[in-house]
Amino acid sequence: MSVAEEILAIYAARGAGAYFGERVSMTEHALQTAYFARQAGAPESLVLAALLHDIGHLLAQIPDDLADWTADAHHEASGARWLAQRFQPGICEPVRLHVAAKRYLCATDAQYLARLSPASVHTLKLQGGPMSAHEVAQFESERYFTEAVRVRRWDDAGKVAGLKTPQLAEYRTLIAGSVEPAR
Repeated sequence: MSVAEEILAIYAARGAGAYFGERVSMTEHALQTAYFARQAGAPESLVLAALLHDIGHLLAQIPDDLADWTADAHHEASGARWLAQRFQPGICEPVRLHVAAKRYLCATDAQYLARLSPASVHTLKLQGGPMSAHEVAQFESERYFTEAVRVRRWDDAGKVAGLKTPQLAEYRTLIAGSVEPAR
């Protein structure tokens, strides 16, 4: 099975479920996040990072009901590890950092927290809340921190019920063309 087929199969198997407290499915959220990346003129690697930023949720067994979440699932780390076996750092590193980017934006943008959805506020608490000044400095030293912040903003936007976007199969060529040769 190719990597593109593997990803499409993961979304087919688990992506139809509701996106934890939001009015869209996991697949709709991924497609909307990628759609907003494309609308912003992002490079293809960042569009793919936006599409796959929450794949860690689909790879793990986590409660379907957000109210049952009592600890952070670290989906960004598990997703990034899985992606790193298949793609370049320009794709998997923004995924690894997208939760940290939410914490960063809460610490550095006075209006950001007020714009988060209730579900995102709930998970923010589990993820450690806004960053401290030391954590902000550490995050800003990350090679892909700017890209992660961009993915985060598209992630926050990608929760619109009924928004029409390209379908997942339309990303097959992009996924296949981005796979790194086996190391």
